[in-house]
Amino acid sequence: MPKQVPQAELDAVLQAVARYPDGVSIEELSGALEINLPRRTLQRRLASLVERNLLAIERRGRGSRYRLPAIEIEVQPSPGGLAVTGRPAQTEAYIPVSREGDIIKQAVRAPIQERHPVGYNRAFLDDYRPNDTFYLPPDARERLLECGRSPDGERPAGTYARQIFNRLLIDLSWNSSRLEGNTYSLLETERLLELGEVAEGKDALEAQMILNHKAAIELLVEQAEEVGFNRYTILNLHALLSDNLLGNPQACGRLRTIGVGISGTVYHPLEVPQLIEECFQQVLDTAAAIKDPFEQAFFVMVHLPYLQPFEDVNKRVSRLASNLPLVRLNLCPLSFVDVPERAYVDGILGVYELNRVDLLRDVFIWAYERSCARYSAVRRSLGEPDAFRLRHRALMAEAVSEIVRNRMDKKTATAFIRRRATENVSSEDQARFVEVVETELMNLHEGNIARYRLRPSEYQGWREIWH
Repeated sequence: MPKQVPQAELDAVLQAVARYPDGVSIEELSGALEINLPRRTLQRRLASLVERNLLAIERRGRGSRYRLPAIEIEVQPSPGGLAVTGRPAQTEAYIPVSREGDIIKQAVRAPIQERHPVGYNRAFLDDYRPNDTFYLPPDARERLLECGRSPDGERPAGTYARQIFNRLLIDLSWNSSRLEGNTYSLLETERLLELGEVAEGKDALEAQMILNHKAAIELLVEQAEEVGFNRYTILNLHALLSDNLLGNPQACGRLRTIGVGISGTVYHPLEVPQLIEECFQQVLDTAAAIKDPFEQAFFVMVHLPYLQPFEDVNKRVSRLASNLPLVRLNLCPLSFVDVPERAYVDGILGVYELNRVDLLRDVFIWAYERSCARYSAVRRSLGEPDAFRLRHRALMAEAVSEIVRNRMDKKTATAFIRRRATENVSSEDQARFVEVVETELMNLHEGNIARYRLRPSEYQGWREIWH
């Protein structure tokens, strides 16, 4: 009779592999396990899990790596949304979820007629006590900290995000827009952001959505030391993300004073403006009081969409706001790389209709570990950041902005840059400062002017004189 494999060993292996969304070698896994397994035993456990389709294996042989497979759900359209059925109509990629998360997923996928209508539950917010209540368990917070920690922790706020800025800008703009149903591809997004090239056959609103993300991300990174969970930051994030997208332009950056409905759910948000104002401030105050950056990030991902403080664009605001503590503390940012749209929507519906965070928490943790793996590789390819640029970034940005806004020609600009260098930079750094600012001006184009808070009209007016 074959010896029965202890389930605890298999669970320990699965939990360890889950920490490596891009795959893990047997050597790495051996060091990550919380239990001691001889190499041969570990090989047998891995083989057993692969055979049962609980693990996927890549590059068999000496270079084998193991990872959790994406879960495929069989779904079929129904009048009230997507309902799980026994007859597959299509397959859908999903992330690994907890038992609690799976229960929520099944509940929010029931036909809408079978789900009980609910309104905003103030007690869901009132019952949260910063640093006593936790949506993320201790082991998850520790794991995310270990995963997202960088050597830049002691450097100025935003250092890590600036190092990977170009990649982050494209990734977060594309993924956050994709979660809203935007059909731009990653390559089309890159060309739009870098070259200003609009994709053929796409709705103009899709390009606007992506460009709005760019402006909002630049605010997060460039003002990393000033922004936080306060009215200025969240209202301005909304103004940037909703620019030219709302039926009422006056609603950009303002709390709503009208009722709103959300399609595909039985949840009905608050309608009384005074209560919306009250709860919005309470969400900000609560978030600001939370000490753990990951708990902070997840809290706003839960409560900003649940409150729906704006007429639209609430989820986009919450996704970018979740990056505030990560960017400020030089932790790996969260760009929602590879997150399936349906998994994210199901998690949000679990909050709306059940006040349960389990499924959205599964999505958050999986997404963050995925982002960490991506940007760890990006940073290795970039090497160390330029310390000179970090030290003088604000002064250089100010110089570029002033030159463009005042439409200086090359001769006037050169004299201006040298004067700024003499007044504000140590003598040994002055020549380098002049060189870097002149290079920035030479490389200025429509795709990067928002970095300097410049409008297209200001750039075009200056360009005519410069060239």
